[in-house]
Amino acid sequence: MISFASDYTKGAHPEILERLMENNFDQMPGYGTDDICRSAADKIKEKCGCPDGDVFFLVGGTQTNQTIIDMLLKPYEGVVAADTGHIAAHEAGAIEFSGHKVLTLPNKGAEKDTDKYGSDVGKINASDLKKYLDTFYGDGNHEHMVFPGAVYISHPTEYGTLYTKKELTDISAVCREYKIPLFLDGARLGYGLMSKRTDVTMKDIASYVDVFYIGGTKVGALFGEAVVFPKGVPTAHPVPVIKQHGALLAKGWLLGIQFDTLFTDDLYFEISENAIEMAELLKERLTEKGYKFFLDSPTNQQFIIVSDDKLKELSQNVGYSFWEKYDDTHTVIRLATDWATTEEDVETLMKFL
Repeated sequence: MISFASDYTKGAHPEILERLMENNFDQMPGYGTDDICRSAADKIKEKCGCPDGDVFFLVGGTQTNQTIIDMLLKPYEGVVAADTGHIAAHEAGAIEFSGHKVLTLPNKGAEKDTDKYGSDVGKINASDLKKYLDTFYGDGNHEHMVFPGAVYISHPTEYGTLYTKKELTDISAVCREYKIPLFLDGARLGYGLMSKRTDVTMKDIASYVDVFYIGGTKVGALFGEAVVFPKGVPTAHPVPVIKQHGALLAKGWLLGIQFDTLFTDDLYFEISENAIEMAELLKERLTEKGYKFFLDSPTNQQFIIVSDDKLKELSQNVGYSFWEKYDDTHTVIRLATDWATTEEDVETLMKFL
């Protein structure tokens, strides 16, 4: 079997494993209070251009989304997200389980044409967000409703699409007008930043959002996400909140070592670029073979339409992600490259396709 099912099907970059072995018998204080975590945080803040910010290392994406959203919201508030957003669709109701409602907006670009979704599918836009907030506060009964207390976006989105700098600027402006925080899910952030069709940098993100995280699980780490509050964490006691959500790792240096390695000599960006290069090769080879794309994704996630008969054959040798039914005889599948995908991997996949 060869797998293109996701970007977390491999272990970790060899440099991370080497660092873990080098430090394996060192005794360090727990819960992220060690020097390596401090070093990693400093390197991240430098890359983000936010020397006065705060950085926390959490274990996984769902934990991170739940923890941060719970930290941002008051008990009577919910979080606004696209209806295709990860917190709304693929986290088993983790946000609702914490006592907060996900308030969904129709995602931008969701109208189908004859062949595929638009290239902006998966996003929300500033005008829709402002209309939603205006309508909420214009309702005389809003005191009896769930307040929109934060806005959640992901970059890249679940469809591999990206926000532009202008779109981030506009959404940020709406959030600041209404004094609600903007949270960016960066589970695949490296792949978004290294896309050949982005005008957004990490410093841009740090200037437009109130909190975001840098995904490690999907970008070369064994596990872990680095949460960045560019202007500082908004609560006086963040550690108890993180611990309540089971996201505070006792052996915190295991996270620190990984992110310190990823943010030394731009390794995070280098390996992210590999995924983009391999995705471009994959697109080229799929086009040569006559496959139809479901949408135009500029990142490492590629969506193609495959006949159901072909899928039965393909399943014997290739791991892929089911996305949705296209029609009665065709299915949309996702193929994802990652930090370690090789040209040989792509050519092997092509043989089976």
